[in-house]
This record gives sequence, C-alpha cells and structure tokens, in this order.
Amino acid sequence: MIKELSLLDIDRIIEMAWEDRTPFEAIEFQFGLKEQAVISLMRNEMKPSSFKMWRSRVHGRKTKHALLRTTKNARFKCSRQKAISGNKISKR
Repeated sequence: MIKELSLLDIDRIIEMAWEDRTPFEAIEFQFGLKEQAVISLMRNEMKPSSFKMWRSRVHGRKTKHALLRTTKNARFKCSRQKAISGNKISKR
C-alpha cells in the first residue's frame, strides 16, 4: 500500500501531517499517498499515544481536508510565503 519512501520523505510526510494548514491533498500531490496511506504511515511510525493525539486533532479538521475548506486555493502554500516565479523569489 505504501510505496518505498526514504527516511527524509517519511520525516517530511509526518511533518506535513502534523501541520494544521497542510491538507492531505498536498501530501498526495507531493508524495502520491492518499489520506488512508498517510494514516497508516503515521500509525506505523509513531508511538501509539502520539498517533491517538494526532488522529484526534485531524479528524474532521477543515484545514486538513481541501473539500471542507471555505477557500479553495489551487496551490498549497501559506499566505505568508513569498511568491516564486521563474525560480526567482519575487520582491515585494
């Protein structure tokens, strides 16, 4: 079910899954893992108590599910992140 991932990829997926504003769709876009696969990865990689705490946090959270969000952005980025165009950071 879970494809071969490097330790860096697994660390990044866990980090993204813990972030409140990173939807599961962003993880799927970047790593090809659907929500169920992310949940399985988190269950396997975390202590049971940490997994339970994470699962209760993200269950039904609007910011973790793009379909539940009130604003639909095509890109997954923080509003405070600088715009990047042509591999150059644009100036304000």
